[in-house]
Amino acid sequence: MNDLFKKREVNFLIQLIALSALLFAIHSYLIYHFAKDVLLFFPLWQIYVFHIITVVIIYTLINYRDAIGKTEVFNTFIFGMLVKMILTMVFLLPWILSKPEQKGVDLANFFIPYFIYLAFEVFSVVKFLQKK
Repeated sequence: MNDLFKKREVNFLIQLIALSALLFAIHSYLIYHFAKDVLLFFPLWQIYVFHIITVVIIYTLINYRDAIGKTEVFNTFIFGMLVKMILTMVFLLPWILSKPEQKGVDLANFFIPYFIYLAFEVFSVVKFLQKK
């Protein structure tokens, strides 16, 4: 493997783990203090595992394509976002089919971290592409 690929991947994973730990701690704290009576459809850990896995897969594909010399990583990023949206619908399908009573809390629990991870992913990809 390319040393540049490994270096970027390790740096990204360290940042992702730190971000995930911080977000999960804040999210758990807020749920515990402000919504402890609410029964959540998905446990927080499942939501965060889903987000971490999808972000790592997309970033790794883009990093790999860039490391082997492919300059057209935008198409890979857009394809990755499309796949991520499809996986999101598959992940949320049991919740959607169950006709939940409290839609707002479950949606916020999923989509607030979703957009934070998306912003982190875009920032990370743009950062290493700008260094060229």
